[in-house]
Amino acid sequence: MKKVLLLCFLVVFSSTFYAQETEAKKAKTEKAAKLKKEKADAKKEAAAAAKKEAKKAEAKAKKETEKTAKTVKEKKGKAAAKKADADAKKEKATAKSKKETKESADKVVKKAKKETKKVDDKVASKTKKAATKIKETTEKAPKIADKVTGEYNGKKVYTGPRGGKYYINSNGNKTYISDDK
Repeated sequence: MKKVLLLCFLVVFSSTFYAQETEAKKAKTEKAAKLKKEKADAKKEAAAAAKKEAKKAEAKAKKETEKTAKTVKEKKGKAAAKKADADAKKEKATAKSKKETKESADKVVKKAKKETKKVDDKVASKTKKAATKIKETTEKAPKIADKVTGEYNGKKVYTGPRGGKYYINSNGNKTYISDDK
């Protein structure tokens, strides 16, 4: 009766251990999710900044072309050389704005890469710390040699740290002796 009752308690308590998640594991997953979100936000900000810079440069180039077109209209009566000059200036301004746009976009991309690298480094360092903490907690207690306490069927009988008695069989395995023998 006692054995059945003990078995029932063992089943009830063992099932609760499997259902729980450790706090360290929860914290680790929460931190990883937070860092991923920060990384995604940094990428979005970098892309938005690059688009904004491109729009600014495009607007600036458009302004320059309108300005040159105005000056050409005002000076219609002048020679064709001046018209060619205006066209050259217009092309120069658009090329310059394109170059500025590309440079600003490159800067934003480089900045975003640096930020993502920092985030990745943080994730790596935090996971290393978590791994070392887990290793520290899973260490086993030092082994204590069992004592020889007698003889059974011509073999030495050992007593373990919790009082169990056993001998080493011909296969090299422990064979426990019940208290009835």
